[in-house]
Amino acid sequence: MKTAQTRRDFLKRGSATLALAAVGSQLLSAEEKTAAAITTGALKKGIMWDTIDVKGSVLARMKAVKAAGFHGVEMASHLDQTEVLRARDETGLEITSVCGAKHWDKPLSHPDPKVRAEGFEALKQTLRDAHAYGAGSVLLVPGVVNKEVSFEECSQRSIEQIRLALPLAQESGVKISIENVWNNFITMETQAVRYLDELNSPWVGWHFDCGNIIRYGDPIEWIRKLGQRINRVHVKEYSRDLAMRNGDVWKGFGVPLLEGANNWSGIMKALHETGYGSYLITEQGGGLEVLSRALDKIIAT
Repeated sequence: MKTAQTRRDFLKRGSATLALAAVGSQLLSAEEKTAAAITTGALKKGIMWDTIDVKGSVLARMKAVKAAGFHGVEMASHLDQTEVLRARDETGLEITSVCGAKHWDKPLSHPDPKVRAEGFEALKQTLRDAHAYGAGSVLLVPGVVNKEVSFEECSQRSIEQIRLALPLAQESGVKISIENVWNNFITMETQAVRYLDELNSPWVGWHFDCGNIIRYGDPIEWIRKLGQRINRVHVKEYSRDLAMRNGDVWKGFGVPLLEGANNWSGIMKALHETGYGSYLITEQGGGLEVLSRALDKIIAT
């Protein structure tokens, strides 16, 4: 993503830094801390397109996102590029990343070569969309382990297809970012590191989801292990207690942001230690204003 460093931006950054030094960060509200962090080039607030609770056109939805205080949107792939670009330019929102719309239906790990080929074409379109929007990353679910596909088959097939997409990723200037999801595939941070090591490309990294991983491990340890390979971060909540009380692991996602199991201060500390400086993207149910304020508090921790 490209940003213009104007004289006004420079003055704003300088003012924010001086303000922090003068009064001390402990005296600032969450919103003031977040504003200071943003103007000094740190984390920004984003939202995943499919979780926006507003109906209407692309432009109408983007206007609502902008009004709620977000700075960017993670778009879905395979939308009308002209419509998305018009809405992006009119609102001033950034397209921080693009989420593949086909990777669940057409996984790169599918036993049918024809389906894998369709998934590969979908990944290429996602990369083209991201390039058109000025996004630097695409979210990819690499495959699914099930009764028909073993862990080893999922790994081998998906790596093979991703390698075929690397020339387009490099040409587009867009990184492929693997997300940790409930696909029965990569459930440990050591597996994630091994998978990226096997691909061995600067054009492949990780799209880390803080909520998805709680079922399997500690988000903080994942962040530390992945380090600078993290390209984007999904902010999502999960409650083990709620899942256990309902006897359904999926019910654990039914908790508001900041009220689940995530240790946000520890997560933020770990992200800062890795040097992460991109978007925190909420993939969470709830009103736009509520989510925006919750992100303010997380960024300010």
